[in-house]
Amino acid sequence: MKVSIVTAVKNRQETIRHTIESVLEQDYEDIEYILLDGNSTDDTTNIIDSYKEKLAYYKSEPDDGIYDALNKGLLVAKGDVIGFLHSDDFFNDKHVISSVVDTFKAREVDIVFGDVIFVNPHNLRQGIRLYSSSNFNPDLFEWGWMPAHPSCFIKRSTYKKYGHFSANYKIASDFDLLLRFIKIHNVSYWYLKRIMVCMRPGGLSNCSLLARWRINQEILDICRRHQLKTNIFKLMLRYPAKLLEKFGVAWRLSR
Repeated sequence: MKVSIVTAVKNRQETIRHTIESVLEQDYEDIEYILLDGNSTDDTTNIIDSYKEKLAYYKSEPDDGIYDALNKGLLVAKGDVIGFLHSDDFFNDKHVISSVVDTFKAREVDIVFGDVIFVNPHNLRQGIRLYSSSNFNPDLFEWGWMPAHPSCFIKRSTYKKYGHFSANYKIASDFDLLLRFIKIHNVSYWYLKRIMVCMRPGGLSNCSLLARWRINQEILDICRRHQLKTNIFKLMLRYPAKLLEKFGVAWRLSR
């Protein structure tokens, strides 16, 4: 089973080397690594150039945002399964991909997802919030919940059948994609109980109050388009739960 990993990056000279290394260190051999740079103006491209011989595909050109770049990756990917690793993130350990492949073979599903952990950017061994997908079910989409997208590995045949990321959304297109696949088209999935990806905080959807407002507006529009009953009050209820995730990590680390 070939696995394609797609990384989209722009101006991440501080983190891109760590991201690349975490892919190259995986103990699973049949990995196709695709890297798409959005015409970086810092030292990012020079760092990537030092790894070019180990990349299956690399291109640097302007894009129309993160989801446009990820769609470009989907178009060139040849793997049976496709996953995304963002340029601020890294795999939790070297066995992530092999465990995902084992799960696909054992469970015969179309999507495998697990957990991600946000880490202190100044101490990457310190977790500050665990985003667990363990309690996910499709009815939670109308409350703004989805599986942790950075942990999602999806068969390429599923993308071919049901489409790629929508250009209509700048922050919540991953929510739209997973809602379409799982809720609308009933694509089969399996939760793998393990931390797959470590994330530095400050992503596109959480970098500011304005970003949080925008993602909620996009989620409202997505749910209405797919005739899911929701409202802003239901969506806001997930934020106290996110705070509890932070307390849970602190409690576990103190034990």
